[in-house]
Order: sequence, then C-alpha cells, then structure tokens
Amino acid sequence: MNESNTLLPLVAIVGPTASGKSALAVKLAERLGGEVVACDSTQLYRGFDIGTAKPALDERRGIPHHLVNVLDPQDDATAGGYRQMALQILQGLRKRGRLPIFTVGTGLYLRALLEGLADVPQRSEELRERLRSTIDEHPPGHLHRILKRLDPQAARKIAPADEQKLIRAVEVCILARKPISAVHSSGRVPLEGWHVLKVGLMPLREKLNERIHSRTDAMLEQGWMREVQALLDSGLNENAKPFDFIGYRELRAVLRGETTLKEATEAIQQATRRYAKRQLTWFRKEPGVHWFSGFGDDAAVQVSVLEWLQAEELKQHKLFS
Repeated sequence: MNESNTLLPLVAIVGPTASGKSALAVKLAERLGGEVVACDSTQLYRGFDIGTAKPALDERRGIPHHLVNVLDPQDDATAGGYRQMALQILQGLRKRGRLPIFTVGTGLYLRALLEGLADVPQRSEELRERLRSTIDEHPPGHLHRILKRLDPQAARKIAPADEQKLIRAVEVCILARKPISAVHSSGRVPLEGWHVLKVGLMPLREKLNERIHSRTDAMLEQGWMREVQALLDSGLNENAKPFDFIGYRELRAVLRGETTLKEATEAIQQATRRYAKRQLTWFRKEPGVHWFSGFGDDAAVQVSVLEWLQAEELKQHKLFS
C-alpha cells in the first residue's frame, strides 16, 4: 500500500450485538495484516467498558484497536465527529500499509463514514428552547404543522408525536434557511480511495438470544456492577449520556435501591434482545453486505469469511498484499 489514490481494501463487519464481530475482526487482522477500528457509539467512551463489550487486552491478541476510549463521558458522540476521527485513522493505516477492519455496531456511523454527511447547522440551544416552549404553549400537532409549512417532504417522514425529531427538523430549516430535506440531499462527500468489503454475521435468533443472556451473566460476574459504582463514586454526573446505555441505567437503578439485581438482569437481557433486532433491521438494508450464518468466533465461519475475502481479492486484482 502507498499514499497514492490507489483503491485499497477496507473490511466492515456488521451484525447484531453478541454476534462475535470482535473475534472475527481479530482473526482477520492476524491473517491479513490488519488493524481493528471500532464503529460503535458506546465504545468511544472511557470508563464504560464491561457493558459496552470492549474487547479485553487478551482478546485483542496484540492487534491494535482504534476508536475505543477516545471520549470523556461528558463529551457528545456524533456521526460527524466519528467520521472525522475515522478518516484520520484510515489515513494512518494507508501510510503504514495496514488493512482497516471495522467492527460495526452503530450502522449510522458506518453510513456517515462511507456516504458522507450533509452540512447540517450546529444546534442552537436558544432556538431549541423556544421550540420546546412552542410545544407546551400550543395544542398537539402545532410544531408538526410548522414543519409541514417549512418542509412538507420532511413532515411526511416524521410523526407528529416525535418531538425530538420535530425540534431538530424545524431548527435546521430555520438555521439553514432552506428545507432540511434539501440540506440532507446536498453536500455529501463519500469516502474515496477504498474498496469496501462488507461482511455480515447472522446467527440464528434463538442462538443469539441465548448468547445475549449468557453474556449478560458473564458481564455481571466480571464486575459490571462494581464498574458502575466506581463511575458514580468518581463524581461523574449521573445524567451523563453513557449512563443511558443498556445495562448502565438498569444497574444504576439497582444501586439506588429502585429495583433488584434479578429484575435489572432480566431488563438488560430484554433491552439487548430488542437492540439486536433493531440492528439487524438496519443492517439488512445496508447495500452490498455478504451474509454468513453463525457467530464470528466460530472457526467454520472464520474460514468461510476468509475464503470469500480471498475470492474478492482475485476479483479486485489482488487488492490484499
């Protein structure tokens, strides 16, 4: 690999939580001379380790992992911010001749990286507060009617009861001085210089649910509750965004005496199952994914993925060194 505009391979592993993306990524990195790049909005945060399923040092097997532990809990994680960090990582990997292998839990971040983002105005807290007041002061549906006047196309896609999306849509229309649909359809700069190979993991639903349940139990045995207690003891604001992650909110409730550990465990498992379902719904719509049945830590799946990548290598004129 070199610093020219030569088209170079980039592997993106998509799949639901607990499907073994990290294990597969490490195996591919060992075999293909790669490094792992996390594409997950939760793994960006320092201190929130066990519940976000960050690979432990021994699980990384000496393979560098990027975009893990890069934000403080008070920081905001955004798709645009992620894209900027990922582009810097890709530049370094290109220079060093290493294969990027993305483990994708957050589909929006992958889309932002590959397709680019529209030039959307930054948030205005003053304007947002005025819009919230508008909701309180007027009958239901008022803000939706405003959006319908500003951007009928966007209004058709947003439910009248979805206050968060309505506020953002109206905010963008006002700040950009044009419809938000027009903002989103212009100004995107897609990723260039990389040939993206998308690998999808699709375990059987029953097996995945079993894995989710057993992994939750294992996380608790590893000290997840102690991690949450330590974060609270550190003086971290309990309203910090990462405390809304699955598991952290439930275990915080246990420490407050608002629920039992058994009830929290069941709630975590249920929320994780639902999250996995939402991930699969998103990833099924992702174009160009080559799907594999089973888990990424299964040897047979790893062999199949390697064989597919090698076949793609031949098609792409030996992209891998």
